[in-house]
Amino acid sequence: MRERSRLFRRVRILYRGRTEYAKRFRYGLIVFDVASILYFIIAAALPYSGWVTAINLGLGLVILLDFLARLWVDDNRRRMLLRIYTIADIVVLLSLLVAPFLSHDITFLRILRGLRLLHSYHLITDLRRDWKLFRRHEETFVAGLHLFVFLFVTTSLAFALFFPAHTGFAAYVDALYFTVATLTTTGFGDITLHTTGGKLFSVAVMVVGVALFVQFARALFQPPKVRYECPTCGLNRHDPDAVHCKHCGEQLKITTSGYRD
Repeated sequence: MRERSRLFRRVRILYRGRTEYAKRFRYGLIVFDVASILYFIIAAALPYSGWVTAINLGLGLVILLDFLARLWVDDNRRRMLLRIYTIADIVVLLSLLVAPFLSHDITFLRILRGLRLLHSYHLITDLRRDWKLFRRHEETFVAGLHLFVFLFVTTSLAFALFFPAHTGFAAYVDALYFTVATLTTTGFGDITLHTTGGKLFSVAVMVVGVALFVQFARALFQPPKVRYECPTCGLNRHDPDAVHCKHCGEQLKITTSGYRD
């Protein structure tokens, strides 16, 4: 029992602690997430083979161990299981571990792994604490991440549903080209989806994608906010030259660089 309690504390520190080792561990998990996503993109365009199946099973086991560890140390496991990111991980696990025994191709479900980047192991907290550049441009980084994940998931979904399966990397590039042209409403018309489902998919890409693109552009070009908690109302995002809180009018004393007597 004591050994189990000691192991629990060690695992909890890895996923939630502030030690340098814990932060390196979480950054390593982010690298693994990105690498697995890139692999799923490449593998979707490859024909089935024994080594592809072996890699899928290996990735599935690693993701399963990570999932069980996060579930073990979470304070509210029921709430965690109901989160969209957790559901996506469960679906990805099923597609990796069960797919070899099914007659239907469910590899397209692995694109949901991209949602993990939106909520990865206190990533935002670690970046905010460790990187001054991220603190200064947090809204731009987050908006760019949302746009990137949407672009990746949408491209992979278009490739899986509307392009011939396992037809090579060129087909994935076509899906990416279609997604970007639709998202930006450029509409060259050389690659289009003619089915009813394809047309509805294109509408969804335009509606959601344009909103995310505008949000990213706004965060990119507008003056960055500074983090300073208002002592009265608690608002913690203000203009760099703000003298009063826009929410309650409280006088602020935001520290800025410059001459001081």
